[in-house]
Amino acid sequence: MQREKVINLLNDMDIKFDEVKHGAVWTTEEADLAISGKDGVPSKTLFLAGKKDRRFYLVIMDDKKRLDLKSLGELVNDRLHFGSESQLMDKLGLVPGMVSLFGLINNDEHDIEIFIDEELLGEKTITFHPNDNTSTLFISMDDMFKFIKNLDYEYNLIKL
Repeated sequence: MQREKVINLLNDMDIKFDEVKHGAVWTTEEADLAISGKDGVPSKTLFLAGKKDRRFYLVIMDDKKRLDLKSLGELVNDRLHFGSESQLMDKLGLVPGMVSLFGLINNDEHDIEIFIDEELLGEKTITFHPNDNTSTLFISMDDMFKFIKNLDYEYNLIKL
C-alpha cells in the first residue's frame, strides 16, 4: 500500500525512477547487497528528535558515512537522539528499517526539518525505499529536490 502511494505520487510529479525489487532488507548493508552493481549513491535516511521531543529531523546522507549526533546537534542548536519507534510511526507512518525521504508524504503536521549532506550534491542518482523495504528506487538528485519542493518542505544543506 505505501509503495503504491509513493509510486503514484512520483508519477504525478513526473519524477522518473528505476526500481529494484528484492527481499526485505533491514540494514544499509543488506540494502547495498540487494542493489549492488547499479549506479547511484545508496542513501541513509535517519529520523531524529530533539530535546524534549519538540523538534524532529530527517537527515539524508551517503549510507557509508557515520553521523556524529553531537556535531549535528551543535549545528542545529538542539540535543539530538534517534526518534522512537512510536514517534517514527506517528510522524512518518514507518517502522525502523524503512525510514525514507518518501515518509514525508505521511507527515500530516508538516513538522519535520530536512538536512541533506552537501557531499551528495556531487552525485547524479540517489536511492530510497518507497516506504517499503522490499524494493529500492533510484531517482536523480534533481528529482529528490523536486520531490521535497513539491511537498512544500524546506531543506538545509550541511557538511556532515
